Amino acid sequence: MNNRRPILSVRNLHRSYPSGGGELQVLRGADIDIYPGEMVGLIGPSGSGKSTLLHAAGLLEKPNAGEVYINGRECLKLPDDKRTQIRRDSIGMVYQFHHLQKEFTALENIMIPQMIAGTNARKAEAEAERLLGVMGLTARATHKPSQMSGGEQQRVAIARALANKPQMLLADEPTGNLDPATSDSVFQSLFDLTRHEGVSALVATHNMQLTQFMDRVLTVQNGLIVPYRAPALT
Repeated sequence: MNNRRPILSVRNLHRSYPSGGGELQVLRGADIDIYPGEMVGLIGPSGSGKSTLLHAAGLLEKPNAGEVYINGRECLKLPDDKRTQIRRDSIGMVYQFHHLQKEFTALENIMIPQMIAGTNARKAEAEAERLLGVMGLTARATHKPSQMSGGEQQRVAIARALANKPQMLLADEPTGNLDPATSDSVFQSLFDLTRHEGVSALVATHNMQLTQFMDRVLTVQNGLIVPYRAPALT
């Protein structure tokens, strides 16, 4: 795998935040590579830096220092409009909360990012219908978020994140707001869809059960990204 160019490379990422008159150092030189077609888990307790890493990798916020390469191109020094274009074309984001537009149907929520990117309405509708079908949500196409369960809303959010055919999905605790049974079902849907679409994925989670789906599992340790090693059985 390592002889291929990574979709995402993060190098020497540092990020701190003001805290109580001082600085809280969250990332201290974090490195990570995500290769085409792989699903990587990122685990660690709340506050360890998982979300910070994903926000930097997704070009949503700038770190104090470091570099983010997407398809070999360093992105942090690019102007805002170029970063926005790369984020729109190459990255899909899924959050703990679905963030669907409540006044629009499931179908329309998946059409909107496509139309913003310049896809005409007919093609956007066809792709939204296809993704809803893959997710088993065809019957919910005309339902608004308030008419869907939490699991259904999150499935729509996953489909929306993949609507513009990104190369990489960044998911930040995508099942963290769901009960255990629904969480397992939604994560299975996320796994199946990313595999079906051939998308790489970096998934931050504190749910250790979900790591069984991953090709690799990493963890945040003292501000660095290291391979996860399960505790030895006693």
